[in-house]
Parts: sequence; C-alpha cells; structure tokens
Amino acid sequence: MRAKEFIPESETPLRDDVKNAQHTVHRMRDVGGYDRVYHMNRIMMASAMADGKSTDAVDVPVSSWSEKYNTAHPYTDAEYNMVKAALNTIPSEHNVVSSDKQSKELDSVHKASPVPQNSGKKIKRRS
Repeated sequence: MRAKEFIPESETPLRDDVKNAQHTVHRMRDVGGYDRVYHMNRIMMASAMADGKSTDAVDVPVSSWSEKYNTAHPYTDAEYNMVKAALNTIPSEHNVVSSDKQSKELDSVHKASPVPQNSGKKIKRRS
C-alpha cells in the first residue's frame, strides 16, 4: 500500500476507503486559525496531563505567558549577542522577560544525584 492511497493531500473530503484505512482522526486548529503550532503544543500538553480513562477536561492553563510570542533562551554571551543582533536586524515586537544571564535553580529543585557514586569497584556483567 502506498502512502498516497491513505494520506490524501487535497481539500476534498476523505473518501470512505481512506477513512476505513485509518483509526480515529481529529482535525483541529485554534479558534480563528492564527497559530496552529502553538495550539498543537497546548493540545499535546493537555493530552499528556490526561489520565486516558476519562474525557473530562484536565487542569492545565489554556495559554502560557509566552502565548502569542516566540521565545529565545540564549545560554552564552555569544548566543545572547546573536539574538540581539537578529532582533536589531529583523523588525520584531519584543521585550526582555528576564535579564539575569546566570540561571539559578529553584530552591525546590533536588540538586543531588539520586544515583549512588561509583565506589571504584568494577561491576561484573552477566554474559
């Protein structure tokens, strides 16, 4: 079976034989069709939060702080300068959300490895 036999690339409605060749398919987009990538990201995030047993809505925000914006997260000074140069080149609506270039873990983050340190002994492997 060739992909073109079950993945139509046209705007015409799916043929019955194509519908029968696949599982349930949901076609979706954000209301208004403005940002399909962001919408898919939120849909997949909500899907990951669901338990798979019910179809009740899950407790996840509909949007995030970045909602209709792209974000850049430069790690080094060189990357920071590259992003700034790009923003100075391409007309963009942008602002700095956090300006501290040194990231700090939250106090709630477990900073010690749960994996025990190697004692230097060689581990015998089963063959």
